[in-house]
Amino acid sequence: MATIRLRKNGPYLVEGDDVKVFDWDGNEYTVERRPIALCRCGGSTRKPFCDGTHSKIGFQAAEAAVGPEAEDKPAT
Repeated sequence: MATIRLRKNGPYLVEGDDVKVFDWDGNEYTVERRPIALCRCGGSTRKPFCDGTHSKIGFQAAEAAVGPEAEDKPAT
């Protein structure tokens, strides 16, 4: 089973032994390390993988996960 965790103002971390990443044409990316860190800020030069650019550009995530009874709130 795969697990996806969002790092605060950082990448998506994808954990799991049988996780594969494909481009839109179905070509598989070589995964060099685990967990897989996928870019969330849009600034990585290694897309779809994170290269740490989020910390250099001051990326701020739009919101945190909330339950159905809570209101949306900015990430802190």
